[in-house]
Amino acid sequence: MTDCLFCKIVSGEVPAKVVRETDRTLAFRDINPQAPTHVLVIPKDHHPNVGELAAADADLLAAVLREAHAVAEGDGVADSGYRVVFNTGSGAGQTVFHVHAHVLGGRGLNWPPG
Repeated sequence: MTDCLFCKIVSGEVPAKVVRETDRTLAFRDINPQAPTHVLVIPKDHHPNVGELAAADADLLAAVLREAHAVAEGDGVADSGYRVVFNTGSGAGQTVFHVHAHVLGGRGLNWPPG
């Protein structure tokens, strides 16, 4: 999609601090981190939200989750604990409508979240 910020990051039109990249996914640092580790993992293909991704391509959703774990390992938070969050819809705080997993860690993450 030409107006999607994350599609522009995938295409290289918009810069990002890339952490990991596969043929199907891209992981980059959040520009407004909420924890010492705050990385977004996205599929390179455009899907508006996690529900639509799950319905369209379960293998790609699994790849996003595998990469989320790889990010946690790479940032050294896999053993101490990390959170993976998908916001779906504006009422849940989704502001970019290209599915993305937030990988958060490196500090205490109390439940329920803010």
